Amino acid sequence: MFSSIAHFFKKVVTHPGLRKKVLITALILLVFRIAAHIPAAGIDKNSLSALFAGSPLLSLLDVFSGGTLANFSIMALGLNPYINASIILQLLGYVIPSLEELQKEGEYGQEKINQYTRFLTVPLAIMQSFGMYMLLKSQNVIGNLSISQLIILCLTMTAGTMFAVWLGDLITEYAFKSGISFLIFVGIISRLPITLGQTISTFNSQDILKLIIFGVSAIAVIGLIIFVNEAIRQIPISYAKASRGLRQSSSYLPLRLNQAGVIPIIFAVSLVLMPSMVTQFLSASNNSAIISISGAIQKFFNPTSISYNVIYFLLVVGFTYFYTSVVFNPEKISENLQKSGGFIPGIRPGSSTIKYLSYVLSRITLVGAIFLGSVAVLPSLFQKTVGSTNLAIGGTGVLIVISVVLEIVREIEGDLLMSKYEGFSR
Repeated sequence: MFSSIAHFFKKVVTHPGLRKKVLITALILLVFRIAAHIPAAGIDKNSLSALFAGSPLLSLLDVFSGGTLANFSIMALGLNPYINASIILQLLGYVIPSLEELQKEGEYGQEKINQYTRFLTVPLAIMQSFGMYMLLKSQNVIGNLSISQLIILCLTMTAGTMFAVWLGDLITEYAFKSGISFLIFVGIISRLPITLGQTISTFNSQDILKLIIFGVSAIAVIGLIIFVNEAIRQIPISYAKASRGLRQSSSYLPLRLNQAGVIPIIFAVSLVLMPSMVTQFLSASNNSAIISISGAIQKFFNPTSISYNVIYFLLVVGFTYFYTSVVFNPEKISENLQKSGGFIPGIRPGSSTIKYLSYVLSRITLVGAIFLGSVAVLPSLFQKTVGSTNLAIGGTGVLIVISVVLEIVREIEGDLLMSKYEGFSR
């Protein structure tokens, strides 16, 4: 296995095109990490660290910002507004006919949708920066700012977000296709040295067995995630062709076991952790009744409680079904098959094909939804074993890292394969 990995990297280094992509990506990431450590003014870092330690939602947002939110740098919002804008436009594409038509227009339509996504990112970044200021102000992390200072702060954080989006676009244009995902991947990976340093500093001989159990479990979970992420259900498709009699050519329709990816977990964790964030505002109230209500809500949605994990699991399952129904439309698949002369053997075209695809999709989606829900709540199962408190990030971070790595490896393998045929093309 290690010799295969070494041979893979050797081919990457010796390939001129891939070497150029790697160097460009490394330069862009260097600029990104330098900008991520330029702090914003007027922040009490000790109070900010305490706030993030007690808020899993803010810790999750810090993951997608690449660690810039906990430091409250000029890129504190990171790519969060862009992710929200892309999700909103993707959902609106199934409601607004004009956006739906753009999604069908190939490269031109995708360019227009990306342009609309950037336009929507700006107001979302302004609103999120103002909301972050109000949260930090309620927790005495930042003092009162004048109107001009507040405008400058919001514009600075918005500019930081757009700068991060621009860096991701540069990676997409000159290096790897998924530049935004790659920046999120780097943001998650960049936290590993800090986590490992904290683990080593608190390590003692009594934790050896716990670390072994955690290491073995982590390897098994990573292998299972890769297996499920690559799993597909192949539905055979036949095409009738009239040439010297009636002949049939066969193919298959691949249905991924995990159609929704990591999006359901992002939706679910944002919703299930929202009450904890609201209680941080309510706890500052002078009303004893409001304080008691906020305490009860915070206890019910404590990440270590059974109620939190059950609700979290059910939300992930529900959002998986919802998002799968959005991204995969059996009616469109059936219509496209009829237009191309394809059919599923033993299934009549039209409504019967739609019912069959819906039936198969619902069954494999159930497996994928249960798997995503299990991965989402898995960190809480290890909390008492390894003493981890970062419950929300564990499953989401692992899924994002594995998905991005698999996508980059497939792209590199495709480039290496194409280089073998360059002589024939010349």
